[in-house]
Amino acid sequence: MGEIKVPVLHGVNLEIYKGEISVILGASGSGKTTLLNILGGIENPTEVKIWFDNKDLARLNDKQLPKYSKDNIGFIFKFYTLVPIFTSKENIEVFTEVARDFLHPIEALKLVDMDKQADNFPSQMPGVQQQRISIVRALAKKPALMLCDELTGALDFKTDQTVLKTLCNLNTELGTTIIIITHNAQLAELAHRIVHL
Repeated sequence: MGEIKVPVLHGVNLEIYKGEISVILGASGSGKTTLLNILGGIENPTEVKIWFDNKDLARLNDKQLPKYSKDNIGFIFKFYTLVPIFTSKENIEVFTEVARDFLHPIEALKLVDMDKQADNFPSQMPGVQQQRISIVRALAKKPALMLCDELTGALDFKTDQTVLKTLCNLNTELGTTIIIITHNAQLAELAHRIVHL
């Protein structure tokens, strides 16, 4: 901000393996979300190399970076960000329209036992169902890498467990690499690997 520089993620050397679930733990301000944004192509890093499929993301230009993100990344945010005037099916279709390869929305909804709610609007569903829709919406475009920012931050403990079980099942079904950024140490039980920032 202005003349003030705040160094973040100095000395980080991290490898994420295909098909694994990694949980990144750290206190607020430790750089978790910055790391997620760099991996997702939202922020450009300085003085760093970040490799994805033998491509250095730091060298991608302003046209290549959004294409990388569109073709390879799925995002799940703390808040569901569902479009309120779209049904569950339509919320998924918005994402799959731009994908190279994708699951049909009804097939995606079946993965989380939500196909009967295909024509429901977000306001007609409880929070756990909305979060399931946001998960399959991101996974329906078959991303190589799923990035989850404080995935369960807006949910209660019981709902947390349901959503996380759903995500683990989808990882097994589709083989998607998943990175969950959190300060909740309980999520560590789900991970193949835990990283502390």
